[in-house]
Amino acid sequence: MGLLDQLAGQVIGSLGAQKQDPVSQSDLLGGVMNLINSAGGVQGLLQQLQSSGIADQVLSWISTGENQPVSGNQISDALGAEQITQIAQHAGVEPEHAATGLAQLLPQIIDKLTPDGQVPQNELLAQGLNLLRGKLFG
Repeated sequence: MGLLDQLAGQVIGSLGAQKQDPVSQSDLLGGVMNLINSAGGVQGLLQQLQSSGIADQVLSWISTGENQPVSGNQISDALGAEQITQIAQHAGVEPEHAATGLAQLLPQIIDKLTPDGQVPQNELLAQGLNLLRGKLFG
């Protein structure tokens, strides 16, 4: 479990260092985990994002280079108003704040989940996400 502990520590550390819209990143992290689950895993979420017109940015998150930014509007367009509204309700914020927060959070999470430029196998990913959930939400 050392690798999973390390992954969780990196994501949590990155989240703590970020300044963003007035949205709790732990609340948004729960929304990201729900997004991944509803998309059928990271690969499904990545395909959804790539097919929405932000393929270059998504590829930068997966690769080992610098992450290209996206806007809250791009994330809203990619995920759809319904998903953004659900995440916003869960986090207790307005949809535009949730979209902006996700635009800051998704590149970091995808980057940490693909450290070698490869999408991990679903079983390992599920373990990593469950570990993150446990560390953040007790």
